[in-house]
Amino acid sequence: MNPLLLDFPSEFSTERLFIRMPMPGDGQVVFQAINESIEDLRPWMAFAQKDQKEEEVEIDIRNSYTEFLQRKDLRLHIFLKETGEFIGSSGLHRINWSVPKFEIGYWINSRFSKKGYMKEAVEGIVNFSLEELGAKRLEIRCDPRNTRSRAIPEKLGFKLEGILENDKVSANGATLRDACIYAKVIKSS
Repeated sequence: MNPLLLDFPSEFSTERLFIRMPMPGDGQVVFQAINESIEDLRPWMAFAQKDQKEEEVEIDIRNSYTEFLQRKDLRLHIFLKETGEFIGSSGLHRINWSVPKFEIGYWINSRFSKKGYMKEAVEGIVNFSLEELGAKRLEIRCDPRNTRSRAIPEKLGFKLEGILENDKVSANGATLRDACIYAKVIKSS
C-alpha cells in the first residue's frame, strides 16, 4: 500500500504526556527549548552545533509537518498534559514502510530531564507504532558515550544488537563515532 493512503492518528497521550505531529507555529516553543538545552544537546545533535534562529526552527517544523503528511518522516512533539508545556521532540525516522521499520530518535528540554518523561514518551511511541502502524522492527541508535540516551532502550526492553565502529561522524564533525543499535523486533505469527 502507498504510505500516503495510510490513515492513523496524528496525536496520542500517555499518562502524563500529550504527543502530536509538529504543527506550523510550534517554532517559538521548540526554539526556546533548544536554546535552554543547547549545552546538553551539543555533544549529540548536529542541529545544536550552530546558534539557532527562531525563523529557521519554524521552517524546519513546517518541513517536518509536510513530511508527516507525506508519511516520509513522523516527527512528534511532546507536551505535558497538565500544563501544556513543550518538553521535547521525538519521532519515527528512517522509515521503511515495506517492513514496516522505524528508528526512534529523541531529545528533551534539560529542564524536564531526569523525570522519566522521555522514557514514557518513547514507550508511548513504541505502542503507537505497534498498534497504529503495524511496526515489525523498531530501532534506537545512539552514541555509546550517551548514557542517558542508552538508558531508555535498555529500560524498555530493547535488545542491543551491536555497536557499529566508526559508523558516523560526531555531531561537531570532528571525529568518527561508534553507534549502538538497539532493536525491538515483532515476530510475525
